[in-house]
Amino acid sequence: MSHSHFEEYLTKVTSKVKSKEAREMITKELHYHLNELSQSFQKRGFPEVEANDKAIQEMGDPSALGENLNRLHKPKMDWLLVGILCIVAALSFLPLIGGLYDILREPVSYFVKRQSFWLSLALLVIIALIVFDYRRLQHYWVYFYLVGVAILIYTYFTGYVQNDSITWIRFFTFSIDPRPLTLFLFFLAWASITNQINRFNTLFKQALLLVLFWIPILLYLTLPNYTLSILYALSICVMVAFSQGLKRIVVRVGSLLFLSSVVLITTTLLTFQNSTGAFPFLHPDLDSTREGHIYQILGNIFSHAGWFGNGLDHDSLIVSLPGNHTDMAFPYLVYSFGWLFGVILCVLLLMLIARVWKNGIKTKESFGRILITGGATLLTVPTLWNLLMMLGIVPIIEFSLPFISYGGNMLLFNAAILGLALSVYRRKEIIATTVSSNG
Repeated sequence: MSHSHFEEYLTKVTSKVKSKEAREMITKELHYHLNELSQSFQKRGFPEVEANDKAIQEMGDPSALGENLNRLHKPKMDWLLVGILCIVAALSFLPLIGGLYDILREPVSYFVKRQSFWLSLALLVIIALIVFDYRRLQHYWVYFYLVGVAILIYTYFTGYVQNDSITWIRFFTFSIDPRPLTLFLFFLAWASITNQINRFNTLFKQALLLVLFWIPILLYLTLPNYTLSILYALSICVMVAFSQGLKRIVVRVGSLLFLSSVVLITTTLLTFQNSTGAFPFLHPDLDSTREGHIYQILGNIFSHAGWFGNGLDHDSLIVSLPGNHTDMAFPYLVYSFGWLFGVILCVLLLMLIARVWKNGIKTKESFGRILITGGATLLTVPTLWNLLMMLGIVPIIEFSLPFISYGGNMLLFNAAILGLALSVYRRKEIIATTVSSNG
């Protein structure tokens, strides 16, 4: 069957469509419908050439159709999410203005410039991932996984210790913390694995999946790093839960990974139990160690914050709080600007997270849905844990507040997560048509 008329018609239609990805999808879709119409006319007794012409006439004017399809499949941008991110990013400078009491070996301007640099780099990461077609990532999960494992092993043997953990490696003349990069690589690998979960339909394959799950956890614990191991485990559990695999496989694999995560988190919490048998965050007044003392400081800070804060003047109470520009940024901001500001900050962060979750749940394409929900978990857990540990509800471990706490590595990691989420959102109308037509 000759389709030269079809090709000419499709070229005219797609010339009006600006998105390259949409053009490819529209070409396949319209070609399929033209063939269907042509065959329908041929069954009525029309010759092939005449049937092709009538099929084209049935589709309508190519220019008008192309313009309508261009409007329908125009790439989208979640401007509400972008706007919230910009506000939160601007607020990240506040802890640097007066919250550097424990590292004042450099002027405040030095840290403000560095934060500006990291935010600029984070913006480039977001833009690059928005433009990039995220669907290409699902073919390289083996490489992502193996590179992540290799980096952790290299860090263990060559890295140097800071804050009782092997965190940094030397790269030429620079020192970098590679751990957030490994978490991102594992996240990409497991998003692809989860998208193919139906392949793990035997007990042997599911046991292999459990081994793949635990290898990074054990490597993180040898450094040691409890926060990344918890993030890693919980994000995978959520991705499995939101996968579109067979129910029996999802339930079995999800149960195995969830129980493993419970064991991991329970073990982590037990490491923070003191010699009296009580957790410091539950009974700070009974604990004379540094951990118990921090909870006492936090209690005093929050009780003296008031609705409008105490300003940026240094006093002995806030100076006694370590890491007030990093993990302890939230209590510093509440003490300086008041509980009203703290509530607004919490609302902004929760709105950002809720927006990501909403986009993930509404995404029809399987891999994009897994990416966003897994990424949303990687943003939700640190945010909630940081806020709750500041309030003395959960133990204090190394969870920084996304986009607020100072630090370039985690900022780039969080930016990459949001970049992927926006990449999926940008293509949701294009891919939704393909998914629904294939379904």
